[in-house]
Amino acid sequence: MLSGPGGIPALRSELDTYLQTARARQLDELCDWLRIPSVSTLSQHKPDVERAADWLARKMTAIGLENVESIETTGPPIVYGDWLHRGTDAPTLLIYGHYDVQPVDPLELWISPPFEPTVRGDDLFARGASDDKGQIFVHIAAVEALLATAGALPVNVKFVVEGEEEDGSQALMAYMPTATARLAADVCLISDTHMLAPDQPLIIYGLRGVWAGDITVRGPSQDLHSGMYGGAVHNPNQALCELLARLHDETGRVTVPNFYDEVQPLNDRERTALARVPYGEEKLLEESGAPAAWGERGFSVTERIGARPTLEINGIWGGFIGDGFKTVIPAQAHAKVSCRLVPHQQSAAIGPMIERYLQQIAPPTVQVTVHTRQHAPAIVVPLDVPEIQAAARAYARAFGAQPVFSREGGSIPVATVVQDALGIPILFMGFGLPDDNLHAPNEKLHLPNFYRGIQAGIALMEELAS
Repeated sequence: MLSGPGGIPALRSELDTYLQTARARQLDELCDWLRIPSVSTLSQHKPDVERAADWLARKMTAIGLENVESIETTGPPIVYGDWLHRGTDAPTLLIYGHYDVQPVDPLELWISPPFEPTVRGDDLFARGASDDKGQIFVHIAAVEALLATAGALPVNVKFVVEGEEEDGSQALMAYMPTATARLAADVCLISDTHMLAPDQPLIIYGLRGVWAGDITVRGPSQDLHSGMYGGAVHNPNQALCELLARLHDETGRVTVPNFYDEVQPLNDRERTALARVPYGEEKLLEESGAPAAWGERGFSVTERIGARPTLEINGIWGGFIGDGFKTVIPAQAHAKVSCRLVPHQQSAAIGPMIERYLQQIAPPTVQVTVHTRQHAPAIVVPLDVPEIQAAARAYARAFGAQPVFSREGGSIPVATVVQDALGIPILFMGFGLPDDNLHAPNEKLHLPNFYRGIQAGIALMEELAS
């Protein structure tokens, strides 16, 4: 049973009853939404993406949100809705999410079809179940429950839900700076992260930034016969591997000059908070299947994942890679590389920094260029802001356990736009689990988290009001 500030005692039992009786219907509705294959990165799914936006807009209207609009953009629609009847006497909560999903490949590894939601035990399996339809639906259901029972919300609420998060959020990034008055709020809530376990909530107070780009090594002007030219022309595949190997030293530290210049050391309070996270090498190896841990010396696994910058080689190709064999020296070789960045590192400077270093160490037998694809800086929310403490109380009320605080290794580029355009703190309250298979086959959502997440969403609104 929910309890705490902001509740209406006469209606509390009615709310509890509503949450119980609405479960089956809410699950059915979420499954209806999950059946829409809203894959934003594949052009053939453009009508499905628009259909998912329309479904959400109709649902938001049905639960009592106002000013609902499917905003046209250069990409997928942005769905907006609000409830603002508390006026200036109460804070305004901006809830962000996304309704687009990742591609499903490899399809053959799915136990059940990705767009036919299937419940097995306590888990709901479908693409988008956790990332992010299930998590944004948590807050739709929380608002619905309060409006259906109390007829009002404890705070003003605005929803902004995009359909391009899995493809760069370009439309939302362009829209948000032009709509600061419409989106003005006191705090932004993002539920696109995870908990440590079903009984251990986690508040993410920092996200690493990102830089991603392509490295190209050019050698001869065309592909060459390896029998005629092998041993006399530097193979770009080999040269690329040699260069990539020099991006780290034997301890895992990035060797690019000036890469660490703006990295701030962790303070004692943060190291203490991160040390409380019940996650270490044993759990890392269990989740990853790696034979041993690896990384920068002097830092715990939790610190390496969330609070230290990285440089990863994500893909390599060049020459002939089809069936059969072709004895060729390729004209070019390529690699996709990404960096996760920490606060104060300038994301726009990383690409030129890597390019300068590679050109400096490259032999005269090849040419090297680096092309930036995307970049966004890291963000950190101070642990002592009142909204963070309100989120901690809400988690404790719904899940019966105090949350731990950690930084997240991943990146949500739109969070930077929220901070820059709106100047408000961000709460990262996730309800997924580490084994939810995000972006992989058999994505799932743990249903007890879903139902308690709705309670946490209600509790958060009440705690913010108090």
